[in-house]
Amino acid sequence: MPEVEVVAAGNEVLLGHVLDTNSNFLCRRVTAAGGRVTRTVLVSDEVATIAAELRATLDRRPALVFTVGGLGPTDDDLTLAGVAQATGRPLQLDPEAERLVSEKYAEFAELGYVPFAEMNESRLKMARLPRGAEPVVNPVGGAPGVLLREGETVIVSLPGVPDELMAIVDKSLAELFTELFGKAHFDERALVVDLQDESAIAGILREVDDASPGVYIKSRAQPMGPDVKLRVTVSARGQDGGEVSKMILTALDRLERSIGAAGFGVTRE
Repeated sequence: MPEVEVVAAGNEVLLGHVLDTNSNFLCRRVTAAGGRVTRTVLVSDEVATIAAELRATLDRRPALVFTVGGLGPTDDDLTLAGVAQATGRPLQLDPEAERLVSEKYAEFAELGYVPFAEMNESRLKMARLPRGAEPVVNPVGGAPGVLLREGETVIVSLPGVPDELMAIVDKSLAELFTELFGKAHFDERALVVDLQDESAIAGILREVDDASPGVYIKSRAQPMGPDVKLRVTVSARGQDGGEVSKMILTALDRLERSIGAAGFGVTRE
């Protein structure tokens, strides 16, 4: 399974002003594609901090690392400077990125979203990429995404505005996802147990998990209450969708039998 890491940068998130929904979105998209997110981290908007985190990430050699946030026109948008420092590549004006930014702002000006269409230094900042990087079309906002291949790892830098990030991932990264994840398949099913206390079936979950290599079984804890029921998810990844489904269904059958034998009601969701 290709491994993926996420490095999100944003003082506004660390201050508690903004909730980081971007990392959650990326985890869901990568998982659905058959990849495996092994680490997410949130760091401050400082070049040295971003660079240090990326160097550590590159040492682990994931297939893909997303950086999130810090691609905009203001002085505190420093992620690409951090990528440049981490990889030893200078920032330089990229003609294709400049074209994308220029066209986007001309469109924004025509719609009345911005006061003028002309490029200025702040807008040019969004077109300065680490040497060897390529811009990725942003269907929504002004700052393009950025793709850089560094050794065995692909670094994809995404803007922090959720609508922009989601649009780039869903509309501009399909080829990259196919390249990295191929035909990898992920599937997940769930059981609902007429029980609140996950400790009552922890032993059963452990036994079935031990007997089901390649399958991940997880009970989802809930607050105690009279109407609460326990949800147990069973998931697996693999190159063969049929085999993945077979693994999951076998584990579900074992869970149903064992939980039922313990005296608890159980249904498939």
